[in-house]
Amino acid sequence: MSETNEQTTLFAAVDALLEEAAAQDGLPHPDERKRLREAAGLSQDQIAKALSVRRETVTSWETGRTAPRPPKRAAYARLLEGLAALHPAPAETINAVNTEPPATPATAPTINAVNNEPAPPTKPTPAAPAAPAAPAINAVNAEPTPTPDPTPTPPAPPATVNAVNAVNAATPQPPTTPRRAPQRPTPAPTPLAGHGPLAVLDGTGHAHAAGGLLLPHPTSGLAALVAWALGPDADLRAPRLHHNGRDGDPLLVLTAPAAEQFGLPLTLEDRRALRLPDNHPVIKQLTKAKWQLTRRGFGPWPRIYRPASPTTGRQCVQLAVLPWGALDSRAWGEDTADLSAPELAELLTTYAARVLTPRGSTAVTGLELMTALRPPTRAARNPQTGTWESAPVPGSLTRPVDPAPPEAPDEHPVVAALYPRAHQRTPDEVLDEEAYDWIRDAELLTDAECGRTHAVGIDVNMAFAAAANRLTVGIGPAVHTAAPRFDPKLPGCWLADLSGLSLDPRLPSPFTPHGKPPTGPAWYATPTLAYAQELGHEVRPTEAWTRPDNGPYLDAWYTRLRDAYMATMADLGITPSLTESEFLTAMTTYKENAPHTSTAVLSAIKSTVKGGIGKLRERPQGAAYRPGEAWPALERPTWRPDIRAAVISTARVNMHRKMRKLATEAGLHPIAVLSDCAVYLSDGPSPLDFLPHTPEGKPLPGGFRLGVSPGMVKHEGTQPLLWAVQLLDQHLNPARHIKGHDAAADGE
Repeated sequence: MSETNEQTTLFAAVDALLEEAAAQDGLPHPDERKRLREAAGLSQDQIAKALSVRRETVTSWETGRTAPRPPKRAAYARLLEGLAALHPAPAETINAVNTEPPATPATAPTINAVNNEPAPPTKPTPAAPAAPAAPAINAVNAEPTPTPDPTPTPPAPPATVNAVNAVNAATPQPPTTPRRAPQRPTPAPTPLAGHGPLAVLDGTGHAHAAGGLLLPHPTSGLAALVAWALGPDADLRAPRLHHNGRDGDPLLVLTAPAAEQFGLPLTLEDRRALRLPDNHPVIKQLTKAKWQLTRRGFGPWPRIYRPASPTTGRQCVQLAVLPWGALDSRAWGEDTADLSAPELAELLTTYAARVLTPRGSTAVTGLELMTALRPPTRAARNPQTGTWESAPVPGSLTRPVDPAPPEAPDEHPVVAALYPRAHQRTPDEVLDEEAYDWIRDAELLTDAECGRTHAVGIDVNMAFAAAANRLTVGIGPAVHTAAPRFDPKLPGCWLADLSGLSLDPRLPSPFTPHGKPPTGPAWYATPTLAYAQELGHEVRPTEAWTRPDNGPYLDAWYTRLRDAYMATMADLGITPSLTESEFLTAMTTYKENAPHTSTAVLSAIKSTVKGGIGKLRERPQGAAYRPGEAWPALERPTWRPDIRAAVISTARVNMHRKMRKLATEAGLHPIAVLSDCAVYLSDGPSPLDFLPHTPEGKPLPGGFRLGVSPGMVKHEGTQPLLWAVQLLDQHLNPARHIKGHDAAADGE
């Protein structure tokens, strides 16, 4: 190879690395992106044309609603770096937007904290004194909430930093603590920073952490243990998932021997509240040491913290008490809680690295993941006062909003104000977007179908996660409109009459969860009504509650869970490269040789998806609740039944679209559907015996495709034809029992 060719090859390899680095690092803050464009006199249309995107996409980048993806990201970063060199910002602006602030502000009590408890702040970094920060806005999850980290974005690129240095050399600056000059951002640290995010205590004075590490810990009492978990000896930490978020709190998992070692009973006497009584010696010990508990008390997932102070920073530790059922077998698999401490540490660390350090049930963790990926607040400098304070993050859920009346569950105060307590709302009064539970009338079975031998179930992988991908949902409050013009891009719910649309009775109606056609006006989420329009129905809503402030809030959530799911499936030997027959074989045999840790992680990831979506409309709990009263979940910005309805609506529509494709192209109709599982009659026991293919042997475009990726399908189970027909005659759903057991009872 000549010297010139070798140099060209090396430069190409370096350019590829630079593009990869640009895809991983942070861009300037959205406000700075807009400033650079305007300083150069460029329009959004010009940038959109240069990068081959739509103008609306550039708008989203400049508001922070979305982020560019490779290969556009690298080109956009290159453009901004060049503009920054040509148009450097004033020193104060650059310090506020593109680099760390010169000082860490003191913290103030969090506003709207759900527990009405002081919120621990992010640990301060050494710096010169500065004005106090504004309080953090809207604590999210009924737990102590940190003041947002005052680092709004990663440091600016070198060209910008050089410009800043030049300005700073000519402008008098207040004295600050010396520190290293900002450099080009590096990729986010590995999730296994320090000794990892968690440790499992075995009751012998040892804690098992990531990679088989064994750490000695104090055994004198729970207060000393909590202090140890926050110290350098334990070094338990998990890096933040978003630069405006916060690092994860340490998790200590107590096995039964460890629980006994620290004076905890092996069973909770209060089976209703599932918490220790307030006069228990362990709680008295914590109180004496000035530790506090969140409002949910000392249960299977207690959080122990101290109020924030500028000197100590955030001090908060999460516990999981295994003998009290912290790891639900429906989510984590049977016998997971009985694994050895090293195996539990491996299992939970894998889940924490791929998803999030558990904060409670998988449902709670699924909801927490949304907030971790899209924090509600960021640090911003007030242009009037020059002080740092909390500001909302564009595209995030920043404050609780009331649901529209049709979106609210029956217990909600909004409903109580409109209807008498015993009133049963009709379809034109309540939004009913739920998953399918439908069976076909046995009288509609054809002779050809009755001549087949098997009932075969196929199940959509990660159906609700796939539905959340690129889904536009409401961010702000709903706005009421009378006689609106339907807009399929506008999230919300609409009152419309779809009863006039003629549908094939051998398919479930796409407009109702029970699959029967609607009989009059009803409320529908935007995806359902958009599908009616796709089917040729003239959509004329008479009323609507829509959300003009909207965006793809769940995109990052979907991406992280998809990657976690695919990585775990790869651990089990199931990858997208398998052929259909290889995939079916692998799905049949992987459990035989798979380690329990991998199958448990897979089960937990699936449960995180469904539970997280369900938590968006958490209902009131406890015998003391009275209908019409508010309940704690309503104080979360993430209590959003409209987002849940949009996801479920999209999943149901996606399911119907594929079933309709098989019906029109191959004459195949399901006999039953339950959520994301459809049952078809077949001449053989395998999905390959009935799923249609093109003459080239490829899956029918637009239909069900076998494979591991979210949105594709796997084999759910097979039963004899007579078995399925008997269930239909008894008005029972074969999809519920196609595996040989009740799928819903097992949490599927």
